[in-house]
Amino acid sequence: MKITLIGPAHPYRGSFATLTKRLAEEFQKEDNIVKIYTFTLQYPNFLFPGETQYTSNKAPENVNITRIINSINPFNWIKVGLRIKKEKPDMVILRYWLPFFSPCLSTISRIARLNKHTKVIAIVDNIIPHEKRFLDNTFTRYFVSGVDGFLAMSKNVINDISKFNTSKPRILTPHPLFDDFGNSVSKEEAQKKLGLNAYDINILTFGLIRKYKGVDLLIDALADERLAKYPIKLTIAGEFYDSPTPYYDKVKQLGLSSKVNFIPKFIPDEDVKYYFCSTDLVAQTYRSATQSGVTQIGYHFEKPMLVTKVGGLAEIIPEGKVGYVVEPDVKDISDAILNFCELRPDFTEGIKEEKRKYSWNKKIEAINKLYKDTL
Repeated sequence: MKITLIGPAHPYRGSFATLTKRLAEEFQKEDNIVKIYTFTLQYPNFLFPGETQYTSNKAPENVNITRIINSINPFNWIKVGLRIKKEKPDMVILRYWLPFFSPCLSTISRIARLNKHTKVIAIVDNIIPHEKRFLDNTFTRYFVSGVDGFLAMSKNVINDISKFNTSKPRILTPHPLFDDFGNSVSKEEAQKKLGLNAYDINILTFGLIRKYKGVDLLIDALADERLAKYPIKLTIAGEFYDSPTPYYDKVKQLGLSSKVNFIPKFIPDEDVKYYFCSTDLVAQTYRSATQSGVTQIGYHFEKPMLVTKVGGLAEIIPEGKVGYVVEPDVKDISDAILNFCELRPDFTEGIKEEKRKYSWNKKIEAINKLYKDTL
């Protein structure tokens, strides 16, 4: 088939760009003709809270990436839509995660579909955003009406799609492994690289820091007096998309400065393995979620995880087999950490067994099935 992927890709950084590249690679293994259309402008700078949208890594050589889409220029949307309409790919796969992109992506997809041949599949990370804004529902309805089918990665998102459409084909398939960060290194090498101590109980929370991700809940949980006797070291690695001041103040006020280490920056791909391979437990204490790529990095590096019962996190972390599933509550989080410190359970075999469910070929099979359902 001829397949066009629309979404973040090099030179943009982050998990979305990684997933776009990996999808292209997997489709190419089946001898499909694949191209990626990404942004010339993704977010206007005033809407982007981080330091930069771009990676310093070299462009991948094995995929065809064209920077062509301007997210705020309607004339550009028409131009791109007409180009895809003329090219007549069998399938356009686009990524939807914020209503902000609805006018752009919907206009392109509507024009492309005018050739009566191209089917548009949306990979939906969030149909209802974590942080709501005016016109979100209006933009999302417009988006939903302009595509042919939906792929969601959690039951929560599948249910949310039904609030906007109940008739179009949809399929649920979990987020595949994030296997683009290299092979594991020894814990000793990773801890030496990051300056961590082998005798500490190392806990990692990883990724962009926003209020809904509940990093403050994790910090509060570490202040539980039952944990005081254990040599816990929490690494908070990720760029702040909220003000960092409340987090630093909380650590200081709770007397946890010796136990908490902030790495307040975007972690480049080549360093991700050191953070995961050095840790004993990966913590995702979200207040709300749909799914998270961090769990799939954890699976790739075969690390036990502590997640909260929100969104799709609990769907892919079986309690007691891969780690802990708790309420987004400070005491529940501290109880789980206490259990881990006291018993040091070995989740290795359970992680390896569950990990097999999240192969990339299953993702491709799901998309191919969804495409056939749209014909």
